[in-house]
Amino acid sequence: MRVFALSDVHVDYPENLEWVLGLSNIDYQNDVLILAGDVSDDLKKLELVFEALLGKFCKVLFVPGNHELWVQNSEYGSSLDKLAAIDALCARLGVSNTTCHLGAISFVPLLGWYDYSFAALDRHLRRAWRDFKACKWPPGLEDCESINRYFLEQNTANLDISNDTVISFSHFVPRIDVMPDRIPEHRRRVYPVLGSELLGEQVSKLNPDMHVYGHTHVNRSVHLDGIVYVNNAFGYPQETRIARKTLHCVYEQDAMQDSIAEAEAQCYP
Repeated sequence: MRVFALSDVHVDYPENLEWVLGLSNIDYQNDVLILAGDVSDDLKKLELVFEALLGKFCKVLFVPGNHELWVQNSEYGSSLDKLAAIDALCARLGVSNTTCHLGAISFVPLLGWYDYSFAALDRHLRRAWRDFKACKWPPGLEDCESINRYFLEQNTANLDISNDTVISFSHFVPRIDVMPDRIPEHRRRVYPVLGSELLGEQVSKLNPDMHVYGHTHVNRSVHLDGIVYVNNAFGYPQETRIARKTLHCVYEQDAMQDSIAEAEAQCYP
């Protein structure tokens, strides 16, 4: 059994959807796919992707991204209502969005949001970041800090999972130092909305062998404090330099040490 990681496929772009649907129906039948959010804000397209991937992999694991929770011009009264519909869709189709144990490997999805703990929000980002208009939250969740804490509370029961191998995954970034130093200053303006230090504290408490994340669109593999952090975002069509545009195998039976060595060598840009 192999484990593949993928996030941010954004199938609202036809070429991205074509790539997903064109993945082999034979090559991955014994393998697991971690799909770390930002497939689409359209649940019909999300269902189409789920159904396609379930026919290609023996198990599909999913955690939603921010795009999945957009409700602007939709039938959902709030982003939490839409999250409940996504949970129902996963249950109906057999997509795993809760802790999953496959023999000696445990997979732990971690929900989250961002809380500006990586950097302060500036005026430009406040105007430009679509989540602020496209998401809608119920009373009590009026700011990103409370939204993040709400999601993190859903994770607390799963932070003591142990097994021979534990792989956790989130859409949001658990620590800002996974970002490469080469990112130019003007590109760092999005750092406030990448994730949260509190999510990083939960990953540290769980202490998995590997943590898969998405959201940044910057493919990366790095070994920090005993944990391998991996991002394999497909990204937008024009993002050919920072995204590899392919599946990435992050685990293969006894090959975990090879993955760690690869991360330590930082062979990703």
